[in-house]
Amino acid sequence: MSQYLSDHVHLGDDLTCVAILDQTLLPNEVKYLTLRTPEEMFEAIQLLRVRGAPAIGICAGYCLAALAEQRKDLDPAQFRTELHRLSQYLNSSRPTAVNLSWALNRLGARAHAMPEADPPAIAAALRHESIAIHQEDIAMCKAISEYGLTLIKEGDGVLTHCNAGPLATSQYGTALGPLLLGKERGMNFRVFADETRPLLQGARLTSYELHKAGVDVTLICDNMASMVMKNGWINACFVGCDRVAANGDAANKIGTSGVAILAKHYGIPFYVLGPTSTIDLNCPTGNDIKIELRDPEEIKSKFYAQPMAPAGVKCYNPAFDVTDHSLIAGIVTEKGICRPPYSQSLAALF
Repeated sequence: MSQYLSDHVHLGDDLTCVAILDQTLLPNEVKYLTLRTPEEMFEAIQLLRVRGAPAIGICAGYCLAALAEQRKDLDPAQFRTELHRLSQYLNSSRPTAVNLSWALNRLGARAHAMPEADPPAIAAALRHESIAIHQEDIAMCKAISEYGLTLIKEGDGVLTHCNAGPLATSQYGTALGPLLLGKERGMNFRVFADETRPLLQGARLTSYELHKAGVDVTLICDNMASMVMKNGWINACFVGCDRVAANGDAANKIGTSGVAILAKHYGIPFYVLGPTSTIDLNCPTGNDIKIELRDPEEIKSKFYAQPMAPAGVKCYNPAFDVTDHSLIAGIVTEKGICRPPYSQSLAALF
């Protein structure tokens, strides 16, 4: 097992399955799952056994490639019909993270570009394309980490929300990448990790990754962010993203917009870090981002020995919120740091 669990999503040795680390069991158990059926793959993405926008894209690419390998004995017409059906099915597992559809569409385009090829050749091409997505993500994480590291200095305090480390990507991560890269180079930071409701990904995953890497990390509840900012302990906020609209509005785990509002009040720069594959220029503003609603039991009973709310009480459990572009000091990508006006700087990346 690597220092950062960077090999937590990979194609199986027989090419017909995908192996993932079950992130729902962390930090108490490290267990890998083998996904062979479309239903197993769908469930793994939907239930966040694999999660984080870039990692979802990597996993989706491998899943479609593995399913293509399983079906390469079909006749060409059946194969292409089945490939399209499976892609649509996997894409419906989660609505907010654009990397899911981005990776599946990329593999679909690769198959479409081979109109005369037989199924085995297409399956091999999809496998190579999915591996390329993974390798590109590793390079992307390193580049984002390098750019992000220029925004902080030795001894700074950084607040982060949700989990945007290696477990959410391929290596280093996005929001956590600069901190891990800096640590490798002998730099020290003080990180405050929000627990991040409703799935406690900050508590279970961010604090786990940073602590494992030897970074000074302090876990706080979400409603403590204002206090640590007021105390002068925070020099910058680093968060990841699941989708960035053309105007710079950014969707991330629920509670992120509140952190951005607090940072604005206290004069702390708030940065969004993510790959260009997360930028959706076809989505004009954050109002156009579909927000996933999750099972109410995730806030009523999940992680508790006994339910912590009345059985019949109504719950509103959105997985994400959208941070307005006016609150964001910079959007850090593998191609550089975008600054306002984002409608211009984001478009210039492409």
